[in-house]
Order: sequence, then structure tokens, then C-alpha cells
Amino acid sequence: MSATETAQRIELPIEGMTCASCAARIERKLNKLDGVTATVNYATEKAAVDYDPVLVEPQALVEAVHQVGYTARLPQAGAHPTT
Repeated sequence: MSATETAQRIELPIEGMTCASCAARIERKLNKLDGVTATVNYATEKAAVDYDPVLVEPQALVEAVHQVGYTARLPQAGAHPTT
């Protein structure tokens, strides 16, 4: 799957993970969403998510994490890293 011009990246802080299996479970759930490619890092407790905003809204990413029993939140406005 190639990235589209509309693809965006978001980093979601994840709470409640206790092991690498938790991270894998969250990653699988996020990757099942249309237009989403996600990598979850247990050590940093973050999910790096590339998504197509035409197909999925950021809040849907948070809800997907909640569905598998963990807590995620959207980053605060203005907290995007500078490049």
C-alpha cells in the first residue's frame, strides 16, 4: 500500500500496556482500520499512526484502542514536533 498525498501522521500516547503482547494487540486493532498503518512501541508507550483523514478520523483511532482495553488520547493542539 502506498501512502497517499492526504496521509497524515499522529502519535498517540497509550496507557495500560504491561507487555509487548499488549502493544501487538493494539497495533493489530489499529491496522484493521481502513487507511491506517500503525506501529506501537511498548517502551515509549506511544502509537505512531499514519492515516488517511478521508477514511478515518483521529477520534476513531482512540476508540479502537479503547475497544481492546487500553487508554489513548489525542495529542494536545500545538504539541506537534517541529521538523
